[in-house]
Amino acid sequence: MQAKTRELCLLLLLGLGSQGALPPPCDSQIYCHGELLHQVQMAKLYQDDKQFVDMPLSSAPDQVLQRFGELAAAHNHSIPQQQLQAFIQEHFQSVGQELQSWTPEDWKDSPRFLQKISDPKLRAWGEQLHQLWKKLGKKVKPEVLSHPEQFSLIYSAHPFIVPGGRFLEFYYWDSYWVMEGLLLSEMPETVKGMLQNFLDLVRIYGHVPNGARVYYLQRSQPPLLTLMMDSYLTHTDDTTFLRDNIGTLALELDFWTENRTISVSLGGKSYVLNHYAVPYGGPRPESYSKDAKLADTLPEGDREALWAELKAGAESGWDFSSRWLVGGPDPTLLSSIRTSKSVPVDLNAFLCQAEELMSNFYSRLGNDIQATKYRDLRQQRMAAMRAILWDEEKGAWFDYDLEKGKKKLEFYPSNLTPLWSGCFSDLDAVDKALKYLEDSQILTYQYGIPTSLQNTGQQWDFPNAWAPLQDLVIRGLAKSPSPRAQEVAFQLAQNWIRTNFEVYSQRSAMFEKYDISNGGQPGGGGEYEVQEGFGWTNGVVLMLLDRYGDRLSSGTQTAFLEPHCFTAALLLSLLPSFLPQ
Repeated sequence: MQAKTRELCLLLLLGLGSQGALPPPCDSQIYCHGELLHQVQMAKLYQDDKQFVDMPLSSAPDQVLQRFGELAAAHNHSIPQQQLQAFIQEHFQSVGQELQSWTPEDWKDSPRFLQKISDPKLRAWGEQLHQLWKKLGKKVKPEVLSHPEQFSLIYSAHPFIVPGGRFLEFYYWDSYWVMEGLLLSEMPETVKGMLQNFLDLVRIYGHVPNGARVYYLQRSQPPLLTLMMDSYLTHTDDTTFLRDNIGTLALELDFWTENRTISVSLGGKSYVLNHYAVPYGGPRPESYSKDAKLADTLPEGDREALWAELKAGAESGWDFSSRWLVGGPDPTLLSSIRTSKSVPVDLNAFLCQAEELMSNFYSRLGNDIQATKYRDLRQQRMAAMRAILWDEEKGAWFDYDLEKGKKKLEFYPSNLTPLWSGCFSDLDAVDKALKYLEDSQILTYQYGIPTSLQNTGQQWDFPNAWAPLQDLVIRGLAKSPSPRAQEVAFQLAQNWIRTNFEVYSQRSAMFEKYDISNGGQPGGGGEYEVQEGFGWTNGVVLMLLDRYGDRLSSGTQTAFLEPHCFTAALLLSLLPSFLPQ
């Protein structure tokens, strides 16, 4: 409970827009805060700020800091760029030195799901994506364990699959879709090792950090660890592994309860839900110069709050998006970010699902008391989500703005996450969600579901589309017994598969996001160039090829019809199933 008290006090401090400094994201005076970090990042020695904070040290940090102090004093704390560059070359190693490539030992040719794919071009593509796991495998060198102070990378005992591109370490929520792909590739031992890495992090730090770097330590990401365990169990039935780690899964959910809980009052009742909040100060080390420059546009007393909100935006996984740009006079500016002032639909849907899974896990292990506890928690959350986030008129759930005291009614695919997570009780919810998609014109997009309908220049907005968000909507609809919902899910899957396949055909690469505004292209916007690889994109494609492989086509794009024609066309497509045989 000490952690809870500490973070609640800091949140209170943050909410008051205090002049006081919040604690840094980690203790390292090289990778998280301090003059060395500030001078190097503000000198813009590298195009991407992440490059510097990923560089291992060549000697002990105390020695490096002493040498730096001497250099800074000699130049009155304004070191010329050439000398600064020479200092980095002397005392730091190049990025990636602490990792080695790793070919998963359980990789094998021709996993069974490939045989489900009728289209020969898609089957060949699926085989190539299956091959990519070997390129994305990494293993941490033993020196990270023996000298952790010389690295920003957090040691992991087991090898893992990374997203790709600039992301040389593993990330929390990315890894769920990676694992789903790995399980289809019949690689359960790789998945088990990745799960063990996450469980180790929870045991050491009390939660899963955003990614495996010290500068990510004080923020998490969408909580999918319990779901990862469920997927692994579905494929392996490894009850012993569950029994050994159920307490650690509970510990992770406790972190969200103790540090990310918010109370919302409505109609004389008080409801408890969760939000993203990271009460730690200073610019994000991996985006230091951008955060420092952005803070310069604000009064000094508001800068710490801005930096904390940026970290909360990173914790959401949506860094950054119009979802969080709700403060200040101009909601298109990143400085208007207020992530912690929103109650997000997806976060609460993920936790609701985790509570259901924990109840199921404890039942499976014969612990009825804990099973009842999590079942009750889920029921309380579902009631709160219905009261605070559900909009009956629009037929969807919406993020709740704590400052304005009302729902934010803009379109985001996350609005339908409760369908995906099974956290709803209204039997008509799927039909209402379909109407919501039609009314929002979402079904007219040919190349994928847009991340929003607002073009802010941020990467989690229009015109970008992201693989995990396609999965949230597609599987949310596909789970329904409604033939109409299932057909829409298939058409959305078909659109996304064609976009990914066409870009792959042109560029021989998979990307982290796609621009769907003018044909499928690699995405853009945000803080860095679009990255190739790409872990979760590959995972979602494999999931769709597995689910719909007998129907998917690599051929010409077929867009949805306009909404007024949509229902009629859908009825025609379903007609054969209703005719007498």
